Amino acid sequence: MLNLWDPHAGLAVGAALATAVLLGLLHGITPDEHTWPITFSYAIGSYSTRRGLWAGVVFSLAFTMQRAIGSELAYLSLDRWFTAFPALNYVVYVFVGAVMAVAGYQILHGRHFHLFGSHRMGNAASVSRLQDPRPWMPAVHGFLAGWGFGAFAVILYTVLAPSMPSKWLGWLPGALFGLGTMAMQAMAGGLFGWLAARRGLDQDAIRAISLKTAGRTLKWGGALFILGGLFGLAFPGLAGWSWNTGIAVHNLDTVGLPTLLVIASVGGIGLTTLVRETRHASGRH
Repeated sequence: MLNLWDPHAGLAVGAALATAVLLGLLHGITPDEHTWPITFSYAIGSYSTRRGLWAGVVFSLAFTMQRAIGSELAYLSLDRWFTAFPALNYVVYVFVGAVMAVAGYQILHGRHFHLFGSHRMGNAASVSRLQDPRPWMPAVHGFLAGWGFGAFAVILYTVLAPSMPSKWLGWLPGALFGLGTMAMQAMAGGLFGWLAARRGLDQDAIRAISLKTAGRTLKWGGALFILGGLFGLAFPGLAGWSWNTGIAVHNLDTVGLPTLLVIASVGGIGLTTLVRETRHASGRH
């Protein structure tokens, strides 16, 4: 039997690759702060099942690329900076939060950001400032979020990648882990997009509800991620505190800062906005 909770070094190649896929599936379906807030935001902002699924795929492909790179670095023993810098996860929070906030501002206020500044949209913005998410946004988020370092990454980099027989295959566990995550995140994206489209309202109302939900989740969720990252950098001992749930499944075994970020951004901001805006729109029809 494969041990997904605590696999040990020296796994056979086939067992290591199977473990990578299964851990990826588990990672994609459990509440992870590096994936769920972002997938929810872009999928709900797509206001359709197909585009929601595509948002999950784009995010996860970029995430998969990062994990493949990280896996190869681990095989080559160039991953020591992951563990040598324990605050890396909090730095990732700050960067991911900043990109989330910028994306949310663009969706809500109709600004597109470029290398040398930003500008408002033209005539369309005069009717409504709400703007659809840019196609590249989930990809940027996926690649940045992949550098987060948690229990899954520890197993991937310290057990699965070193089990490969050559440097030419060092990237494979990371890629399979990412593809497993992608399978779950694509389905989640499709579900979120389906929820956005099944409001029983006209298309304009559905679009407004979806984009407000996505924009606010990204904007204010991003602010929470920045604050969480800064708090972790300033007070690593307090930020590292967690409550043990007794569930032997990674991401469900403890409740701590990562869990609180998921609950606050997806539940507190995202779902609350979705319910409130839907009620308001239903009352006007």
